Amino acid sequence: MEHPEFLFDASPKLEGETTWQAPSNIALVKYWGKHGVQLPKNPSVSFTLSTACTTTKVAFQPKATEDKVSFELLFEGQAAPAFHPKLAAFFERITPYVPFLKQHQLHITTSNSFPHSSGIASSASAMAALALNIMSIEQMAHPELSETAMLRKASFLARLGSGSAARSITGPMVVWGEHDAYPGSSSLFGVPFEAVHPVFQSYQDTILLVDKGQKKVSSTLGHNLMHQHPYATQRFQKADDHMGALESILREGEVDAFCTLVEAEALALHAMMLTSHPSFILMRPNTLAIIEAVLEFRRTTKIPLCYTLDAGANVHLLYPESEKDSVHQFITHSLQAFCHEGEYIHDAVGTGAKKM
Repeated sequence: MEHPEFLFDASPKLEGETTWQAPSNIALVKYWGKHGVQLPKNPSVSFTLSTACTTTKVAFQPKATEDKVSFELLFEGQAAPAFHPKLAAFFERITPYVPFLKQHQLHITTSNSFPHSSGIASSASAMAALALNIMSIEQMAHPELSETAMLRKASFLARLGSGSAARSITGPMVVWGEHDAYPGSSSLFGVPFEAVHPVFQSYQDTILLVDKGQKKVSSTLGHNLMHQHPYATQRFQKADDHMGALESILREGEVDAFCTLVEAEALALHAMMLTSHPSFILMRPNTLAIIEAVLEFRRTTKIPLCYTLDAGANVHLLYPESEKDSVHQFITHSLQAFCHEGEYIHDAVGTGAKKM
């Protein structure tokens, strides 16, 4: 058995329900490229968010057969058969570590506080919330399972559904992937990074919704493009270097250096997509207009506002809480016009998932 430390014996059949709310996260150093079973080719670190989240309820009851996990799913109040293949694959992957699932029928009800599949990490929050519900069921049968062990295993399970979901269990910052600068870091699960300067513990993230539609390339396809990418080796080394540099930046509260590094990471992610085969352009004209406006705002005001991007057109604006009023005014007056129907989400660094 691979990773037997996460295996419990089959549990007695149970009946009940459990609900968790798990946050999305925004990577500062990007994970892009994987190997093995959902293992990262480079380490990453992220801010855990608070407003952008997924709320998932799992009702469970015993069933007669034990051949595979049986489930029903409602997303935003509607049946969502398009999600079934991914969920079925996830359950098959995690069943060796939670074998009791085969003994139960699961009724899953889930919703997001933000647009699905538009470059905000919806798979991360969704898989994290589901994994936490599964671990709550296991805790009912195994009350000796500590909270720390439960959260670690939830991160381990969530990773098997979506790599970045490993970073959506705890907060305010989580490292996933082994790196010497972060003791205890692992590729199997996310580890909280706690040596963070106070300025970053209340950092703000406003998500500008440039494009609310389905993103042009799935994360799975994007990661797979790194296998034969001509710049993959250099990219993985640069991400590793950035992880080392960011550790001291976060510890010392160096907001200007933070801006430089985080923006370089965002552009590197999109550069990998631009230079892959086939290539993808994920930014939209309004994405570029926002970036140029942010750079000019920072140059003229000296306010350490910076941007980052996930694999999509939407822009995350990161800034200290002390600058919130000035940045919000700037967004309203200068950036809202670039957003789809003027929409954006004010968010901030959060503490992790919550049981409801």
